[in-house]
Amino acid sequence: MSRPPPRLMHLATRKVVAAKLAPTFAEVHHVEVDEALERLERALAGPLWETLLASAWTALSAGSKRLDDEGLLEKIAGCLAKQPQRLGRLAPITPGWSAFLLQLDLDAGLASESARRALDTEEGRRRAREGLDEAGRHLAAELTRK
Repeated sequence: MSRPPPRLMHLATRKVVAAKLAPTFAEVHHVEVDEALERLERALAGPLWETLLASAWTALSAGSKRLDDEGLLEKIAGCLAKQPQRLGRLAPITPGWSAFLLQLDLDAGLASESARRALDTEEGRRRAREGLDEAGRHLAAELTRK
């Protein structure tokens, strides 16, 4: 997976990405959205933020036949202009999403070592890749939602 464009990283800040994921994270963890935002910002402080943006960019690029890279970035800028931290929609939870949420918990320092070991198996790594792709597609849709 390639690095996302620098402008995407400027538009989809960690706070913006956290807001787009917060409702799903809050629902699954049975916490308030404010708590979910705090946990997500902690998890996205590391390399997972850039990896997720790369996945979202891949989904955006694959889904847009009419727009070039600059056109996609303009579309995102336009969609985020009024309410960049508007909360995202709930994502349907799949095994891949569950693995992605577990990775978020690990990166936020909230999951146990046994959770880390679950992702270190072949099946766990496969699910984590699927989850990252699903989360990237979800984020791509949220970044371009008016």
